[in-house]
Amino acid sequence: MQVYADYSATTPVSPQVIEEMMDVYHHSYGNPSSIHQTGRQARQIIDQSRREIAGLLNALPKEILFTSGATESNNTAIKGAVYKNQHLGRHLITTSIEHHSVLHVFQYLEKHGFEVTYLPVGAGGVIDITDLKHALRPDTILVSVMFGNNEVGTIQPVDEIGELLARHQAIFHVDAVQTVGHLPIDVKELKVDLLSLTAHKFFGPKGIGLLYIKDGTSIEFSQLGGSQEMKRRAGTENVPLIKGMAAALKEASEHLDVHNIRLMQLKEYFLHSLQQRDIPFEMNGDKNMQLSHITNLYFPFSDVEIMLTLLDMAGVYVSSGSACTAGSIEPSHVLSAMFGENPRTKRSIRFSFSHDMTEDQLDYIADQLLKIYELNKERSGLNG
Repeated sequence: MQVYADYSATTPVSPQVIEEMMDVYHHSYGNPSSIHQTGRQARQIIDQSRREIAGLLNALPKEILFTSGATESNNTAIKGAVYKNQHLGRHLITTSIEHHSVLHVFQYLEKHGFEVTYLPVGAGGVIDITDLKHALRPDTILVSVMFGNNEVGTIQPVDEIGELLARHQAIFHVDAVQTVGHLPIDVKELKVDLLSLTAHKFFGPKGIGLLYIKDGTSIEFSQLGGSQEMKRRAGTENVPLIKGMAAALKEASEHLDVHNIRLMQLKEYFLHSLQQRDIPFEMNGDKNMQLSHITNLYFPFSDVEIMLTLLDMAGVYVSSGSACTAGSIEPSHVLSAMFGENPRTKRSIRFSFSHDMTEDQLDYIADQLLKIYELNKERSGLNG
């Protein structure tokens, strides 16, 4: 058996999404900037997709900027907000557990004279809103906080942060990449100024994402050339991928509740399967403030590098959430922020599920973990 349980990393493209994209590839291949009928047809698809996406997020169509994915969206949001508003201050706030496409941008900005406050998280992986209140200054121009964490699934109090910043000059950016299909996203209700999404996390195609830019939010755009995307991002639009993202977001939104219930059932079943087999483990992160499709588990009996290799050989495809470099695994910056120097930073695995997985697949994963556990017990006995 082969079991893919790394849906936080990416998802397969939905058959319905593929069908809609293929229709565009076959029949609407024109350049959207061309004024002839074929070009106009492609332009209509982009305009319709933008309207559909805006409606699903409770945004205005002009507030949606199509990008190549989350990394571009995050870079555009953070750099664009900072450079455009640096005359108002040079202090920025983010958290210690952001995705690298956010953290590395802030580290870059620090090297260029900006001051960054990295909010800590507790063992549950959630920031304390009081820490943000204390960190806010009159010269703070940007606050960037991810909605749901990609490694441990913890959900940040984005709605509370939005309320707090509504009375402050700071622009509020949210990386909501892991959240689509698991939590409803209403940009007006959340009071966000900038929000990043990417399609391949919710059964859409890779290479397409978006940045929501609240009307009136002032940011700088750096990609120059043509007048595409309302003169905010030059370059010929990828019509099939835009159509695919709109279709995937619609599908995810329509089935959110049903899929969430199924995912929570699968997660509980998996944890129970481990307990039934007496496999020692502990959950990383606050179970009550966690996305439905992610669970990150600490296994005290083996290093993650060995476990990932053995699981891969058994056809179980998961990840640690850590960066693998030259055959070694660095401690997860997320787990390090949560636990400091602790063995669990190198002995934890992220399992991320899909609504269409089966209990048999989860039992298979548990059986393979049991084999690894028993192998380690045997080796410990021999070495003892």
